[in-house]
Amino acid sequence: MARLGKIARRTFLIGSAAIAGGVAFGYYNLRKEPLNPLLKGLQPGEAAITPYVRVDAKGVTLITPRADKGQGAYSIQAHLIAEELDVDPHKVRIDPGPPSPAYFNSRIMDDSLPFSTIDDGFLARGARGGGEVLSRLLGMQITGGSSTVPDGFHKLRMAGAVARETLKEAAARRSGVSRSLLKTQDGMVILPDGKSVTYAELAVEAAQLEPITDVTLRPEQEWRYIGKSMRRIDIVAKSTGTQRYGIDVRLDRMLYATVRANPGMGGTIKRYDASTAEKMRGVKKIVPVKDGVGVIADNTWRALQAAAAIKIEWNDPPYPANSARMWKVLENSFSKDLQDSRLRNDGDVEKALAGASKPIEAEYRTPYLAHAPLEPMNAVVLYTKERLDIWTGTQIPLFLQMHAAKLAQLPEDKVHVHAQPIGGSFGARLDDTYALQAIELAIAMEGVPVKMTWSREENMAHDYPRPIQLSRAKGTVRDGNVESMSIDIAGQSMGASWFNRLQAPVPPGPDTTSVNGVWDQPFAIPNYRVTGYRAKEMVPVSPWRSVGASGNGFHHASFLDELIHAADADPMSELIRLCNHDASKAVLEALRDISGWKGRRIDDRRARGVALTLSFGVPMAEVVEVSDTPQGIRIDRVYAVCNVGRVLDPINFEAQIQGGIIWGLGHAMNCELTYDNFTPVQTNYHEFEGMRFHQAPEIIVKGLQLGSEVRGIGEPPVPPAAPALANAIFALTGKRVRELPLNKSVKFA
Repeated sequence: MARLGKIARRTFLIGSAAIAGGVAFGYYNLRKEPLNPLLKGLQPGEAAITPYVRVDAKGVTLITPRADKGQGAYSIQAHLIAEELDVDPHKVRIDPGPPSPAYFNSRIMDDSLPFSTIDDGFLARGARGGGEVLSRLLGMQITGGSSTVPDGFHKLRMAGAVARETLKEAAARRSGVSRSLLKTQDGMVILPDGKSVTYAELAVEAAQLEPITDVTLRPEQEWRYIGKSMRRIDIVAKSTGTQRYGIDVRLDRMLYATVRANPGMGGTIKRYDASTAEKMRGVKKIVPVKDGVGVIADNTWRALQAAAAIKIEWNDPPYPANSARMWKVLENSFSKDLQDSRLRNDGDVEKALAGASKPIEAEYRTPYLAHAPLEPMNAVVLYTKERLDIWTGTQIPLFLQMHAAKLAQLPEDKVHVHAQPIGGSFGARLDDTYALQAIELAIAMEGVPVKMTWSREENMAHDYPRPIQLSRAKGTVRDGNVESMSIDIAGQSMGASWFNRLQAPVPPGPDTTSVNGVWDQPFAIPNYRVTGYRAKEMVPVSPWRSVGASGNGFHHASFLDELIHAADADPMSELIRLCNHDASKAVLEALRDISGWKGRRIDDRRARGVALTLSFGVPMAEVVEVSDTPQGIRIDRVYAVCNVGRVLDPINFEAQIQGGIIWGLGHAMNCELTYDNFTPVQTNYHEFEGMRFHQAPEIIVKGLQLGSEVRGIGEPPVPPAAPALANAIFALTGKRVRELPLNKSVKFA
């Protein structure tokens, strides 16, 4: 339930913390609301009651500004608005809307703060409020960090409720009947005598009204969509192969292009010879672009062939030439002057280590990983001296607009980003290098739309990867219990690398992403210390699905399993005993029950591993069951339990968890990016192979709904998958694998 005061016609209160009154900042500029972008260019007869609802004579359009990368973002956003607006989301239009600060993400900063996402203390809440203000000021219209649902759960329902009441007010003025006596149903206002008027018919009158913001959200017992399995708005298109992604955009007179840039990211071009390529069939123009060369042709295939025919000499990028030297950088980073954080320091680790006759020590490594989405980077761009149009899938539309305007030397309001559905991203579309290359090419063909597509090899070489991480861990056990645990982690800063490319301020303080998944875990180990070391920047890196916890979850949960084994304790029982967070403990207990846990070994041929990683506020625990076969180790079954506060759509919830587990297991088994001569050795899927169909296990999922906080589920299933598998392999074979991918050490069936 919530009530809002009166607000200005051109704005709409959208910040959830501001609504809750969580933080009070004394400066007007920090508190004022962004303008409603839909009001700009509104045609006669159209009403844009909030930034999320547009009504005209043709009907209702719901604005879904968070990018859809296959996770169902458009669908859940539409359903949240529709729940209050009283429309069928399958009978209205869906539009991702324009880039605008009005669509800032109030929760995107949560995971980068030096406070645990489950910390509900005064300082933590204040820091989150500050993060929201910063997101508002910077116009952080970003899709990521499993934040679409937490950010939109209140905000989008509020937008629907404001639109509903405003349309009712328009009907009240037309009919002379009090608004309190009117109802709504399926896109219509219902009068007491049973007559109805559609929202579309009320658009003109609604456009003249101040939005009715003194609204009450529907009680939970009246929800028609939330909490029930919903039919995704894109399910038919996705199921029939008719979904149109950015790569499917076609425009009249369009030409096609590709680019070859320095495969050592950040390296420049020394010289090139395009004389052969220029003579090839279909080639229209060879265009220098940043750090490379582009080819424009009459189709994509000819552009790719011509690009391959260009002879190019590159300058070396500013990082070590090969993987061995990169790991050496991390090995040399455990020094006091490079210490970046110590966000956890419980008890007295040194005393515990000194008191042990033989502390347990281990070193863990996680590799660079490419996002490698199925849809390679692409963009269609039409440039004139007065206007720039960009059709592409993007998770950062406002940043793209800003960067594009600077490149094209146009005002930002002359740059129009038409966001498209994305064929997989996993964080890859949080950068816009590819789109800026497309703009460079389009500027060279003024007035002609140019569609630029990267080859798969270009996509792998320029996929800003997940950083490599190296940890050194020590610990002790005493009387059958884990007594101490100390983990030092060295890695380059993902945040610094990514924010610098966005031309946004790097968040002050320690880089939490390099230690997330370790320092913030819900275990009360008596002596517990986590220290982060910031290695120098090497290969430019970016957020990868589940970000810091993606690799750190392996480091933490694997070493904790080592300590539990050394204590001769049962891993499930010891994790439950050590857990100091009620929701996380409930997750572990539920996992124990649904998996029928009776120990690591099932029989002579089968074994299990368990791991819990809390990320993005979601405790997620998994049991991986493996068996020994003549063909190698087979993953038979996975049990998964988590707490997200509230499950909004049970079917999509289960699908997200299953997909995340497959993703996490596949990469743990088989994937890494290694470097030689400054470039990735793995150039395509045959060398960066996820999980095969025949390897996919049965996955049993259970969601808990504890507490009032609503969380996202796109990322949390990934981090526990790798350590649960590695722990299962140890239970089966007695072999402790401390470096990913696991296929370096074991063979999978």
